[in-house]
Amino acid sequence: MSRSLDGFFRHIAACNTAVLPGGRLEFRLGDTPAGWVSPTLLPALLRHGMTAAGDTVTLADPSRLEQVGEAMAREGVYRSHHELFDVWTDMARPPVARIDRGALPLFGLMAAGVHLNGVVRLTDGLHLWIARRSMTKRLDPGKLDHLVAGGIPAGHTVWQALIKEAAEEASLPEDLVSRARPTTEIRYALDRPEGLRRDVLHCFELELPPDFVPTPADGEVEEFRLIPIQEAFMLVRDTDAFKFNVNLVLIDLFLRTGMIDATSPEGQRLRRGLTGWSTPEMA
Repeated sequence: MSRSLDGFFRHIAACNTAVLPGGRLEFRLGDTPAGWVSPTLLPALLRHGMTAAGDTVTLADPSRLEQVGEAMAREGVYRSHHELFDVWTDMARPPVARIDRGALPLFGLMAAGVHLNGVVRLTDGLHLWIARRSMTKRLDPGKLDHLVAGGIPAGHTVWQALIKEAAEEASLPEDLVSRARPTTEIRYALDRPEGLRRDVLHCFELELPPDFVPTPADGEVEEFRLIPIQEAFMLVRDTDAFKFNVNLVLIDLFLRTGMIDATSPEGQRLRRGLTGWSTPEMA
């Protein structure tokens, strides 16, 4: 493997630290596997009417999950975001429940988000709009980010979430966002202090006119900057300047634009690392 790609593999590995089950208990909603929970959480789950058998914990009625999550937040088991997310057991099927966003890692439930690369073609090549996250953000304050990125709230489709986040974060009008094209779907399983993150990122790309300047609207972004894609490439390869999962979406961009040879063995391993639940083979 070329040493120049080591920095990219580093980000793939950093987002795929979870080994499943890894000592966790399988969490079921009804008869269907939905996530993974730490054994240390078992007393709280039993207290809220769940049952345990062997290595499995079950909530018989999935519709109770929202109520259980609210009660556990009041007890201080986790810190509520006061924002409901849908709960899936299979992303190809309708959601089966809802719960506060902050509880998703607690139960090892799948979470979905949208990420939008905003690109501009100038005479000296491709440029990329990047954001700097507000210092008040709970996760990765001050890190670099995409033009638009965010979780998908309960009841929203992917496109509805993209339009909502684009308006709130960058003042992008809906008619402009509607020109975005889907590029890929990225998955990873990551151990975090808040629990197990099993994220699915729906990625998009939008080519913006040279005279368009995004404007922060909701206080979650400190500033936007337009940088050459080569600068973004070096920032991802050599630093941790970007929010952890933003690196993965940018690696996909570098593969698609040929900055990383997608047909090479290294490029193919990077691609596999973006689309699976576990760490790809690095050797």
